[in-house]
Amino acid sequence: MKTTVRSLKEKTKTINTTGSLAVIDALLSEKADTIFGYPGGAIMPIYDALYDFKDKLNHILVRHEQGAIHAAQGYARVSGKTGVVFATSGPGATNLVTGLADAMIDSTPLVCITGQVFAHLLGTDAFQETDIINITTPITKWNYQVTDAKEIPEAIAKAFFIAKSGRPGPVLIDITKNAQLQLFDYIGYRPCIHVRSYRAKPNVRIAYIEKAAVIINQAKKPFVIFGQGVLLGNAEKEFQAFIEKAGLPAAWTIMGMSAIPTDHPLGVGMLGMHGNYGPNYLTNECDVLIAVGMRFDDRVTGRLDKYAKQSQIIHMDIDPAEIDKNIQTTVPVWGDCKETLPLLTHLLDKKIHREWFNEFEIKREKETTVVIQKELHPTEGGLTMGEVINILNELTGGDAVIVTDVGQHQMVTCRYAKQNKTRSNITSGGLGTMGYALPAAIGAKFGAPERQVIAIMGDGGAQMNIQELGTIMQFQPNVKILILNNSFLGMVRQWQELFHEKRYSFTDIQSPNFVQVAKGYKIDGRQVSKREDLRESLKQMLDHPSAFLLEVAVIHEDNVFPMVMQGKGVAEIILSKEEI
Repeated sequence: MKTTVRSLKEKTKTINTTGSLAVIDALLSEKADTIFGYPGGAIMPIYDALYDFKDKLNHILVRHEQGAIHAAQGYARVSGKTGVVFATSGPGATNLVTGLADAMIDSTPLVCITGQVFAHLLGTDAFQETDIINITTPITKWNYQVTDAKEIPEAIAKAFFIAKSGRPGPVLIDITKNAQLQLFDYIGYRPCIHVRSYRAKPNVRIAYIEKAAVIINQAKKPFVIFGQGVLLGNAEKEFQAFIEKAGLPAAWTIMGMSAIPTDHPLGVGMLGMHGNYGPNYLTNECDVLIAVGMRFDDRVTGRLDKYAKQSQIIHMDIDPAEIDKNIQTTVPVWGDCKETLPLLTHLLDKKIHREWFNEFEIKREKETTVVIQKELHPTEGGLTMGEVINILNELTGGDAVIVTDVGQHQMVTCRYAKQNKTRSNITSGGLGTMGYALPAAIGAKFGAPERQVIAIMGDGGAQMNIQELGTIMQFQPNVKILILNNSFLGMVRQWQELFHEKRYSFTDIQSPNFVQVAKGYKIDGRQVSKREDLRESLKQMLDHPSAFLLEVAVIHEDNVFPMVMQGKGVAEIILSKEEI
């Protein structure tokens, strides 16, 4: 009689079981509920063990391993849990590489389990053998190859602990086929609570928090910029209390969006190359800059030698490696912001910086006049991406999970989408991975089945993982797919127009009839190109009882402004191409 993990739970003594069953027991013990994956020869024993637990573990069969890892990212980002991925050896494992790099730079917790050839074949160029450990070392928080089944419980326990703790990130466990099949004396699974030489959180230094409080209390023009660290630390309430007590204007990075509602009275918009005019420009006028859970990415800072030189810098981050990496700080505040923010807030004076806040309002009015009004409320010409998002806001009430791909549509959506709830903005930030949105939206729907999930993509990115429509067909997640089609690789085309004399070198892209492709996967859809049909078509998409694809034809040669050009400082942000 085959010993199963079900019987393991009923025993207290050591029993003989396989490495594959130990994998399943580990996932159940970690309270994993969903796996995104694709079977193959080298991971077949684990899939065989999974067969008996289909009522405990929901496995989503994707159409490509890259789709699996992006789906796991979407699941993790919206749920706050650790995403789990299965893939086989060789091409199955290497197809995870882009997603691992994406998750690493965006701090997304994942545990990826790959099958590997038999241990005695390692290094022989066996069929579907690839050295995935060395390939993924730079793009994982930790990776490990298991060649003996006895190592499996501890390896997976460490994987979940490392992936989720501290600054989160992806972990990969590569398990040889012999270890999956091997019988061993199994004494049960113990979750990991400590890893030698790994400190998940730095020690909080109260003296630095006290020094930061003095600086903030003395500030005349304090400015908060915050990133995804607030979300990853589940510190949304603590952050909101922090800015509200001291009356601090706050701007978000693209990854920090939705940590506070986008219409919060102290929210002044988005930072970055295509962020809002005020927060970019006034970065170089504040006297104290408080960075919370963000890493001073180049798209936020522009030229470092022109960035906030007039300001004292307080940098709050859980990862000590980020402190002073790009920007020299006045006061470093190491630690989990859920812990450090209340300590700092307690020491702050209650203030309202009305005159300083009004400067953001003045800049907002200028941006509205020059850019926003014509983007959101055009009266003639073709449809703009901005007006699509504006009507979508009205119809969703700002309650939807918005998953964007990469390009112009991403910048427009993040500029104009209204978001009332946390963990509502899912996008590829640091790596900028086209093809991210469709699988990530599938994962997000499984991570938050009660929420409306809308995948917004351009016609270029839509074709990069379009095969995942098959995953929707099979597993029926109610994902809404909105393609903003300008018949170009729009962001590259914009740069070619502005900086390369309109030499549109291979950016005019032809696309299939997306609605017909969707119908081939038994997904309903519609195309729209007229302004008078836009609202009704968006409502049809949202009200449809199952997945729906809406393709909107938008202006071919539209540009995203404001813009901080490469090589420029944030205060040199421009509102139109005439300023170049």
